Amino acid sequence: MKMVVLDGALLNPGDVSWAPLEELGELEIFAATAPADFASRAAGADVVLVNKTVIGPAEIPALAGCRLVGELATGSNNLDLAALAAAGIKVCNVPAYGADDVAQHALALLLELARGTALHSAGVTSGEWTRNGQWCYWKKTPLNLNGLTLGIVGFGGIGQALGRMATGLGMNILANSRRQRAQVDYAFKWADIDRIWREADAISLHCPLTVENAGLINEKSLAAMKPGVILINTARGGLVDEQAVAKALLSGQLGGFGADVMVSEPPAADNPLLNAPNVLLTPHMAWATVRARQKIIDIMADDIRAFLAGTPQNIIN
Repeated sequence: MKMVVLDGALLNPGDVSWAPLEELGELEIFAATAPADFASRAAGADVVLVNKTVIGPAEIPALAGCRLVGELATGSNNLDLAALAAAGIKVCNVPAYGADDVAQHALALLLELARGTALHSAGVTSGEWTRNGQWCYWKKTPLNLNGLTLGIVGFGGIGQALGRMATGLGMNILANSRRQRAQVDYAFKWADIDRIWREADAISLHCPLTVENAGLINEKSLAAMKPGVILINTARGGLVDEQAVAKALLSGQLGGFGADVMVSEPPAADNPLLNAPNVLLTPHMAWATVRARQKIIDIMADDIRAFLAGTPQNIIN
């Protein structure tokens, strides 16, 4: 069996092991694949593995003989699932590989926007405290999260993990999900999206990007939120109208915005969020711990093994 990884550089720059996949057959790994190289590199592969490489109708003819496409991630916005299904090609993904990792990153963004630790540390090391001359100073008043309400939009593994962490800080949790199912050991309340807009002091997005919720955060939803609310997005950039968020930050309607994802990655130099106040932006790296990246490879190997045994798992089309 021949397997090809079309964009493996970021998943494994050399600090995790491909061995679980290598044990299953011939494995060819490319750091990244331009559209023009897709056909030649995918040719003859039984299994094609991708992370962000796009596979749409134009790429389907190059997959003659391919039986399985593996998404080396949870989200699959880069794949035309219907076109692949019509071609008789199954698609599997890697769910729940790094729930704690992404939840911790979301919490780190929230804490920094609330407390300003990095902001003030930079001020101290640049000499601001020395020049100030007082025993204490602050550039931005810190916010105590205890007793505040966190609205979590998307209450799957990551959202539930964040809720557990935020509960430890004394926050109250409102959860919104398409399917109201949760296995947690802490108190929370289900809420419709309008209630979250009305009542949450901080909101964190953890839902998949769909046609229905693209631009979920827009001028209308932002206006419905509490003044000064903190918004966190570690899900998908397309959930957010970035121009509307920049405008809300300038007006003070949003007290802060932290994101690990953007509509265009990397962002254009003129993206309005790059110069907006009270913004924290990280380069889509919440998932990138060694443990999480190794788990992606391990789970994908299990997916392929199950597919070959006739008991496919994690099929998403």
